[in-house]
Amino acid sequence: MYNSERYVAAAIESVLAQTYTKWELLVVNDASTDRSVEIVTEYTQKDSRIHLLNNEHPNGMPSAPRNLGISKARGRYIAFLDSDDLWFSHKLTQQLPFFQDERVGVVYGDYEKMDEYGRRNGRVVLAPMHATYKSLLAGNVIANLTGIYDSAKVGKVMIQHMHHEDYVMWLTILKQGFVAQNTGTIVGAYRIRRSSMSAQKMQAATWQWDVYRKSEHLSLLRSLYYMSCYAVKATAKYFI
Repeated sequence: MYNSERYVAAAIESVLAQTYTKWELLVVNDASTDRSVEIVTEYTQKDSRIHLLNNEHPNGMPSAPRNLGISKARGRYIAFLDSDDLWFSHKLTQQLPFFQDERVGVVYGDYEKMDEYGRRNGRVVLAPMHATYKSLLAGNVIANLTGIYDSAKVGKVMIQHMHHEDYVMWLTILKQGFVAQNTGTIVGAYRIRRSSMSAQKMQAATWQWDVYRKSEHLSLLRSLYYMSCYAVKATAKYFI
């Protein structure tokens, strides 16, 4: 959470609305200067499952606050929700049963786009039903707000200090030999903001290249191949 006073209450309410109720919500404040902390504090006083954490060393990247949340999490299953996005009420209920398959390390879902003001127009991004390490190299199909992983199987996988950090995390898990499973349902809403990092398309392409070369250490030829696959998928997603 960083300066999310306009959105964080809605994000929290979407967790409170979950039909699966055995959760804990760790809200990590990354040096907000608006009323975000005050809003979250009110929720912590009403519900003991909600906890506010403060990142003591903000660096402008999501890695440090997310790693703080991962390190403090007490549950077996670790899921992510940015403070301006929403989960739909059935998300956790629908996702957790898929982990009964020992091959499944990650479960994800489809999602709907909404604009900066929360308006939704049926713009649904559908992801493939399964993903492996190799298929994920062709482009990230696991939207961060939809993903959840089983730490009992894969361990607590921390976030690398680089862009597209969630993508690298999913790759790290699947590289162990696990598969990722889509519920085949729409599990959340992603807010498109003019200031969002993912909206910087040219910059995002550079980050994608860094994932191939600096994180996954792919050859130049393989990197070029997967980069072309990524470009096609990113373009298609943009026009939804």
